[in-house]
Amino acid sequence: METKECQECGERLRGRSDKKFCTDMCRNTYNNRLNGDCTNLMRNVNSILRKNRRILEELFTQQSLLLDREELAERGFNFNYVTHRKPIERGLVGQFCYEFGYTLNEKQVVMLVLEPEVEFNSKRKSSTKSQIEE
Repeated sequence: METKECQECGERLRGRSDKKFCTDMCRNTYNNRLNGDCTNLMRNVNSILRKNRRILEELFTQQSLLLDREELAERGFNFNYVTHRKPIERGLVGQFCYEFGYTLNEKQVVMLVLEPEVEFNSKRKSSTKSQIEE
């Protein structure tokens, strides 16, 4: 009969024949060490995306849907991170952080947009055609 050892600490395993770890702590430690570098990268990217979304949501509830690119940058918005890109009205492509997004025109003016399928629980409505034409 073959004796198996815990993949983390090397302790002799007892119980089921397909058991790999002696305790949940050893299993968690092993997996955290195995996935640590990937997890840190994902955690950092998700943190940036959450911050970008928070900034867009905050601005979306204010009066104007048009603002300078610099205003977003001053608030700490990172233009290098978006969750997806999606065509919106009139051939424009929106850069989205989850349901909140923006377009950037050649004059560096940002127009805030909301994912078309998403309802925003606020007095604000999605951008109008007259604002897009500007």
